[in-house]
Amino acid sequence: MILNRIISLRKKKRWSLQYTADRLGIAKSTYAGYESGYRRPSLESIKSMADLFETSIDYILGRVEHSTFLSKEISTESVQFMELTDPLNLELAVDGISLSEEEMIQFIAFIRAKRELEGNCYKQYVTRDSLG
Repeated sequence: MILNRIISLRKKKRWSLQYTADRLGIAKSTYAGYESGYRRPSLESIKSMADLFETSIDYILGRVEHSTFLSKEISTESVQFMELTDPLNLELAVDGISLSEEEMIQFIAFIRAKRELEGNCYKQYVTRDSLG
């Protein structure tokens, strides 16, 4: 529920209703109405709250369980690579349906063909030895 999320986000920051409303540029009574469920915030207001609380709109709306999301700048140290060229040791699904071995092979072929058409050179940043 949206009101439980914004209450916990505000309290986590130890902000008062007035301070939060001021930062959002709205009246305290308007923001208090959001938290009590008396008022429903517009999409623009939800976006402003997500920015203010440094979370996602999806979290505020209850669509995801984690209030944080990955930064656009992910360090290569935190990324783990998985080689898809051995489809027997991997299971992938699309729309909840597992890919067959033939679909995996076609997927790999598609990616290789796309890269070739684009003329991109891809470097291998992490070797298998550095993953272990």
